[in-house]
Amino acid sequence: MRVEDAQREDVAAVRLLNEAEVPHVNSVDLEMFIRFFETADYFRVVRDGDLIAGFLIGYLPGRPYDSLNYRWFDARYPSYLYVDRIVVSPETRGRGVGRRLYDDFADFAAGRADRLTCEVNIRPPNEASMLFHRNYGFEEVGRQETEGGAKEVALMVKPLPRLAADQNSA
Repeated sequence: MRVEDAQREDVAAVRLLNEAEVPHVNSVDLEMFIRFFETADYFRVVRDGDLIAGFLIGYLPGRPYDSLNYRWFDARYPSYLYVDRIVVSPETRGRGVGRRLYDDFADFAAGRADRLTCEVNIRPPNEASMLFHRNYGFEEVGRQETEGGAKEVALMVKPLPRLAADQNSA
């Protein structure tokens, strides 16, 4: 398995993977996935042979991205890398795909952001995602209702270690 930048020809397959995981992630049309491809700071996939085993899409602060949860973090943190969505295919769960994506995401954040941010559904519950994020070092820093109260999310943060050069200047 390898982590790679998503390619334009991956967008339709990534969208199908996303749609199979609704309501744990929001449904998004193909046009929005093309917009993700064109605007996201981070859009990578894990390939297992020809299969896309998972993907992660992320944004740095200050982007013109109209997500309620992204805006929540943008209003509170000057430095972060936001997980818009992460999906792992059912066929490859339990094989470290999510951890590979998050490790790569954290590496990407180095020198760009002080923390990783995300939200996890509380209503409807996504217990597997909550367990994964807590085990990965995320802590809940707030809650927010979305979709007119139909959903509630835990807003989560994982501080990133400071670079040695930053620590020496502190």
